[in-house]
Amino acid sequence: MNHHPILKQARSAFALAVLFLFAAVLQPGGVFAENSESKLVRTTDLTRIQQLSQVTVSPDGTHAAYVVRSVEHEGGQDYRYVNQLWMVRIDESGHEPVQLTRHPAGASQPAWHPDNRRIAFTRAIDGRSQIYVLDLRGGEAVPYTTAENGASNPAWSPDGSLLLFSSTYSHSSLLQKESFAEGPAWPVEKPGIAPLPRDHGISPDPDGSIEQIRAWLDRNERENSPAVLNRLDFQGERALSPERSYTHWFVMADAPRAEARPLTLHTGYHSFSGAAWMWDSQNIVLAGNLQTDAHPDRVADSHLYTMNISDTRLVRLAGTPGFSYSNPLPSPDGRLVAFRVFDNSERGYNQAYIGVHDLRSNSNRYIGQDIDRNLGNMAWSRDSNNIYATATQNGGFPLFLINARTGIGERLTSEETGIRAFDLSRGLLVYVETSWQNPFELYRADTSARNAMRLSDHNHNWLAERQLSEPVKHTYTTPDGLEIEYWVMKPANYQPGQKFPTLLQIHGGPSAMWGTGEASMWHEFQLFAAHGFGIVFSNPRGSGGYGYDFQRANHRDWGNGPKRDVLGALDDAVRKYSWIDTDQLVITGGSYGGYLVAYVVAKDHRFKAAAAQRGVYELSTFFGEGNAWRLVPDRFGGFPWQPEVYRVLRHDSPFTYVHQIRTPLLILHGDVDLRTGVSQSEMMYKALKVLEREVEYIRYPGGDHELSRSGNVHHRKDRLLRMIEFFSRYTDAG
Repeated sequence: MNHHPILKQARSAFALAVLFLFAAVLQPGGVFAENSESKLVRTTDLTRIQQLSQVTVSPDGTHAAYVVRSVEHEGGQDYRYVNQLWMVRIDESGHEPVQLTRHPAGASQPAWHPDNRRIAFTRAIDGRSQIYVLDLRGGEAVPYTTAENGASNPAWSPDGSLLLFSSTYSHSSLLQKESFAEGPAWPVEKPGIAPLPRDHGISPDPDGSIEQIRAWLDRNERENSPAVLNRLDFQGERALSPERSYTHWFVMADAPRAEARPLTLHTGYHSFSGAAWMWDSQNIVLAGNLQTDAHPDRVADSHLYTMNISDTRLVRLAGTPGFSYSNPLPSPDGRLVAFRVFDNSERGYNQAYIGVHDLRSNSNRYIGQDIDRNLGNMAWSRDSNNIYATATQNGGFPLFLINARTGIGERLTSEETGIRAFDLSRGLLVYVETSWQNPFELYRADTSARNAMRLSDHNHNWLAERQLSEPVKHTYTTPDGLEIEYWVMKPANYQPGQKFPTLLQIHGGPSAMWGTGEASMWHEFQLFAAHGFGIVFSNPRGSGGYGYDFQRANHRDWGNGPKRDVLGALDDAVRKYSWIDTDQLVITGGSYGGYLVAYVVAKDHRFKAAAAQRGVYELSTFFGEGNAWRLVPDRFGGFPWQPEVYRVLRHDSPFTYVHQIRTPLLILHGDVDLRTGVSQSEMMYKALKVLEREVEYIRYPGGDHELSRSGNVHHRKDRLLRMIEFFSRYTDAG
């Protein structure tokens, strides 16, 4: 089939004339009276999707509070994301959710007071988060904290008398404090000389002695002009990150602007996370690492500590070399502490499981390994016998129930959906669910996840007006014995007996996962279907959600094995669906998916057009310019200067085969994307231009790696339409 753009324009003009002819002939109320296109998913529907998160049930089990993230249009091309608190009654049927906060600065991280009448939350004013408390009986939210470095993660003590919260300090802000002016105990890795102390007393002079020159240079460094880099993890998401930051915890009385007492600040250049109250309102448990013999950028382990808030002495509760213990969660009866465990020896492939510490016997047991999935959010049952936990599995995020003593687990919800956030009350489970019909909605069910009832209409009502394409799951077995799951979506304008352009979508990661329980690609897939594309997407080897062996199956093989898997899924779909037009195939993917798009089109020339987004194309240079550089040693077993590793990196780099790319290619990247490094896309584009291939390069100003998920809304819409328009140049879709 010939898809030359000029011929396509002629066909489009003819089709448009026919369309106007039909419109003139048919009368209102006839067969074509209803405009079916008005039901299709639109680009601007991206701004209508409301995202739900942070579900928390009141202590008396009658209400649930949660966060709703919306997109607000500020005029022209300007949009902003706003989080607000909502609440719904859950112990009775027939109650509609109500919006609790409306301040333009938004609200998040809700925490119920034990009296059931108040909720603490965070709100950022002028870029600095502070804690507010809202009385549900009426009135405005009251500011509680005025922390110099902001306040987050509020948690009331069980007796309601105290409020725990965190605050984050930059390295330079700690240096300014007299007690920390000498710097950290661990090596700062400044070559050849120790940094000058904050109050060194030397007069800065660029023409003076070497000590005065150092003082002059030190002053410039402290003003970040220029940035002086000595740390390993010097790249953030959008800019350089020359200094570390440290999270510390404070406690204050239940009163507005009460004096906050530091709990961990005395440790200085160490950081702590996940602090939680013990049952007695006098002790907390938290995660961190007090190691001083290595720079924190080189330390992956974390341990659990307890602290009595009266003396702030940290006592190690649990920790094993080579492991990360995190997210401590005391049981309701006060006897046990659950926590998340991760083996750092194979960071790219190991699956997180659960540890349980018995406070009476001071012993640990470990559960959930047999599930062989990455266990995430946790909650205790009210009787302290079981732990609820979500996990990635086969395209969904099901909820598991695991016995805290025996470790026996069962899956409670379907792997066809995703449980995004959840909490438990007396006999009820409240959760946010993602499905192919609706990306975010709030539900309640019994504690076995049966008898589910939808509680909210944040997306349900407007989606009822839309025509959606259902992803249908299939499985095929590769020649080397791996089972690959994939999904097929029909185009929205599907008619039996016709053939349609089809898009092969590839996810990132590479250990990410797609499926009907994943919300991130929901709008994108439905929009492509609305524009006349069939869609095939799969989880090739290396994807999360299928266990250790499957995830490790792409070790030192990012290219050939995954390429065979995604193309095998497409081939299997072609055999099953006669409507897929093999003369009108296109392909796209983001991040690792962008990498694999470039690799595929260099090796396989069946695609009429391709779009590579936010990709990595030369793996040895990616090691240097991307903040995700640890993917190289974790997934390839070494570094570019090692000859045997370099050979694999070169073999698996799409740039090695750039001269073989004949497919018209659209390259998209954000200007400040430091996850993958923007020069990755520049070198790919420049090479293809030198080779005089069909290539177009899109750069988004201020765009980082989150471009497709939480980036500039105008750019998110532009990105989608750039791909649809580019593909329409070479196919009949669009």
